[in-house]
Amino acid sequence: MDMTLQDPLVGQLLDGRYRIEARIAVGGMATVYRAVDTRLDRVLALKVMHPALATDVSFVERFIREAKSVARLAHPNVVAVFDQGAQGAYVYLAMEYVAGCTLRDVLRERGALQPRAALDILEPVLAALGAAHRAGFVHRDMKPENVLIGDDGRVKVADFGLVRAVGTATDTTGSLLGTVSYLAPEQIEHGTADTRSDVYACGVVLYEMLTGAKPHTGENAAQVIYRHLNSDVPAPSAVVPGLPVALDSLVASATARNPEVRPHDAVLLLAESREARAALTDAELDAVPPGALSDAHDGTDDRTSVIPRALPVDGDGVHRTSRLEMPPEGPAAPRRGTVRRGPFGGPHRKLVMVLTAVLLTLGIGTGVWYINSGQFTQVPSLLGQTQQAAEKRLSDKGLGLKGVERVFSDTVERGSVVNSDPASGDRIRGNGSVKLVVSRGPEIVRVPDVAEGSLADARRALKKVGLVPGMVTREFSEDVARGEVIRT
Repeated sequence: MDMTLQDPLVGQLLDGRYRIEARIAVGGMATVYRAVDTRLDRVLALKVMHPALATDVSFVERFIREAKSVARLAHPNVVAVFDQGAQGAYVYLAMEYVAGCTLRDVLRERGALQPRAALDILEPVLAALGAAHRAGFVHRDMKPENVLIGDDGRVKVADFGLVRAVGTATDTTGSLLGTVSYLAPEQIEHGTADTRSDVYACGVVLYEMLTGAKPHTGENAAQVIYRHLNSDVPAPSAVVPGLPVALDSLVASATARNPEVRPHDAVLLLAESREARAALTDAELDAVPPGALSDAHDGTDDRTSVIPRALPVDGDGVHRTSRLEMPPEGPAAPRRGTVRRGPFGGPHRKLVMVLTAVLLTLGIGTGVWYINSGQFTQVPSLLGQTQQAAEKRLSDKGLGLKGVERVFSDTVERGSVVNSDPASGDRIRGNGSVKLVVSRGPEIVRVPDVAEGSLADARRALKKVGLVPGMVTREFSEDVARGEVIRT
């Protein structure tokens, strides 16, 4: 059962400043909330690290250090970071709030996109990454979930929480950090990531936009990893006939298995993208994909997660991880030159060790998910929809309505959805029901008359009706005694 409505942070004032209004999304490392900065009276997104991770001092230090670095990336296509802080076990980032949806939402709704739409999304993403790359940073976790598309059409890259300075790209923890479907071969094989790893991930995202499906799929993470290492990303035109050769070439360039062959960074890939666009006619750019594919689940989780060596299993039996344990090469490892047949029949010793570890740790959990996946569907995107539109979306998905709760909201228009239980994107049984939380608009109260009373009494009177006492100014008065309120 989703616990959105019982989230202990919703409704709280974090760090004496940020009033948390609703939970937007849950990832492997953090939960993102919509909040109001009560000092500046603006809506923002608050990314709060899971308390379990907040006990890892080195991880928190890196999270804070890298957040400060990303805050210096002033670019119109990068989600801005405003503030960073902590209150007890809650370590947070205050970020720009983008009203809209993610590229993942778009792909779920529409499947394959027209080439013009795909390039219109890809190019601002590359501009954002290019700014980061030239500033010395690597994103490390590019995927559709981290591409935000605003209601005004702006495209922004989010979640630079995994960025690493280019000079320290090697992960020395013995683990991989990222999302399996978008990991470059060198990230899997050597645990390293640089600007070319982001380029590879962008190539996979472009393929997904053009075809509606991921290039490498499998029943579990091990099979996806094997294909990243041993198979080229197919030409999009092999899946969607009629796509121009220029787009095939762009995908092939970005997703070359040898990183030396790829564009060095996002700036160079952006130049290639613009060249490909210039080579296409308007008819080719606006061609509607015939029978867009749905993005079938490939047995892997698109969340980015950090887990300890003993992999925990969460409530639905899924190992929520894309941080894959890499077996150490110790005395027990076979001598160099020894050929060992792996589960896929290839004489790749390193690959066999990786796949064995992955199969041991992930095989059971992902297998259970795969068997049961047909019984579930995902709650559609409902936030910000009118109640009528939200009910129609649920009906179209075969889901029922189990009630409507109405709450006050300063940021969501009256009659629109503030939240749901289960939340948008959560898995639910195919014939299940969803509770909608609908905005009543802002709560309106009458300001009490506090004139000619003490300041303390005035503050108490304001708080009693749910108002927050604001700035106090002082001025001379011939009629009102010293220390009493003149007016509000």
